[in-house]
Amino acid sequence: MFFEGQRSGKLPPTQRLTWRRDSALKDGSDIGMDLVGGYYDAGDNVKFHLPMAWTTTMIGWSVLEFGNKMGYPDLRHSLDALRWGTDYFLKATSVPDRIVAQVADPVLDHDCWERPEDMDTPRNSYLLNASHPGSEVAGEIAAALAVGALAFRKISPSYTKLLLNRAIQVFEFGDKHRGSYAQSVGAGACPFYCSSNGYMDELAWGAAWLFKATGDNKYAYYVKSNLELTNYVQLDYAYAANADNLVCAIMPESPFKTYTFTPGGLLYAEGASSNMQNPTALCFLLAAYTRVLRAQNRVVQCGDVNIAPSRLDRFVEGQVDYILDIRKHPERIGCSEGYGFFRNVTSNPNVLIGAVVGGPDVNDRFQDSRLVVSQSEPTTYINAPFVGVLAFVKGRANV
Repeated sequence: MFFEGQRSGKLPPTQRLTWRRDSALKDGSDIGMDLVGGYYDAGDNVKFHLPMAWTTTMIGWSVLEFGNKMGYPDLRHSLDALRWGTDYFLKATSVPDRIVAQVADPVLDHDCWERPEDMDTPRNSYLLNASHPGSEVAGEIAAALAVGALAFRKISPSYTKLLLNRAIQVFEFGDKHRGSYAQSVGAGACPFYCSSNGYMDELAWGAAWLFKATGDNKYAYYVKSNLELTNYVQLDYAYAANADNLVCAIMPESPFKTYTFTPGGLLYAEGASSNMQNPTALCFLLAAYTRVLRAQNRVVQCGDVNIAPSRLDRFVEGQVDYILDIRKHPERIGCSEGYGFFRNVTSNPNVLIGAVVGGPDVNDRFQDSRLVVSQSEPTTYINAPFVGVLAFVKGRANV
């Protein structure tokens, strides 16, 4: 339901959060494209395509990995949330050799705190092309479209074909015209969503999902040749070793632990704009990896400490318990209606059901104030992996 509250564009009759209405119905008109739809990424009204594409991919991966744990109504809603993203990215990539990287000026948008239904700030579109590349955005969008193709394969073969063909096209564009969108978009990208470690990880991410969706070994070779895995002879071993190393870096009892925890036991993201994006994403990876470990009938060896899949199960459940208790009423996050409510602590006329906020500081302190954006603001990229995590925990509860 949270993602329905983040929807932009013309809303369908099935919309459950009825306080959210149609908005941004002229997006793309400045460049002659239809860019109506997509998601607002957080509490602002900007459509940042880099985090939106990652969000879409993670919703899709949640469906692929844990959809059988969701139950029919929630699986259907998850597929709706996925398609809201993939439909939009088909629009944003509809012109060959052009990709729209973003809609709206983030500086001007952030200066005017208002509902998207009422906004009057500029809705300019930021374009990528051969002379203004954005490989990280292309890689993320390619991944989102490829995951969508996998998720809808048995539901709509024609839609799957459309998504897959577009994913290949977008990936090839991003790989052929390499460069960072931070330079092409400039102040529209940074300091908001810079790609701090370059664009090759996003291109490899896109290639990995294209390999999964097509079975074409050229994408596996692309990943292998573009990642620093030269210490290993076989790629499968490399992935297993890196995944095991991540487990050892996270788990509190591991002698190789490098991650930080709050006194209450929550994973803490050093230097992140909001903390909760770290535990939701890492818990998703751990939950997914338990399936691999069980299939291989093995544990993770961290020095003289063995980490069994059952231990990872309990760790993920513990993180979820912390997250759901953070506000004592986790399913109800107030989303106020106008600028006058920004400093008003008593009036929350609209409820953004399902929103996971930025979370506490390193000492478990949480300030329930709009002025403390890093703690009180929910985002799509915090929530997206949590869809899969909650499905995993739900499935565990039914065992």
